[in-house]
Amino acid sequence: ETTEGTSISINCSQPNIQTTEFIHWYRHLPGRGPEFLVSTLKDSKALANPPGRLSVAADRRSSTLWLARPRRGDAAVYYCALRD
Repeated sequence: ETTEGTSISINCSQPNIQTTEFIHWYRHLPGRGPEFLVSTLKDSKALANPPGRLSVAADRRSSTLWLARPRRGDAAVYYCALRD
């Protein structure tokens, strides 16, 4: 939880990840279905939507999603999941 304009990071730890699995990030905005954001393995990247405000990093067993300068429209439940 954060306030508007205060950056936030969401951590996801997956100590039992299998070699064929990726960490996937989703967000579920109120009144809409879950939306796929990104899959990651061992890298950092900026996401296109919202431009310049969402990025992800991973080190194989964990991942962090960063949201810079969040706005009211970013209020959602954010999920990480494992999948091949």
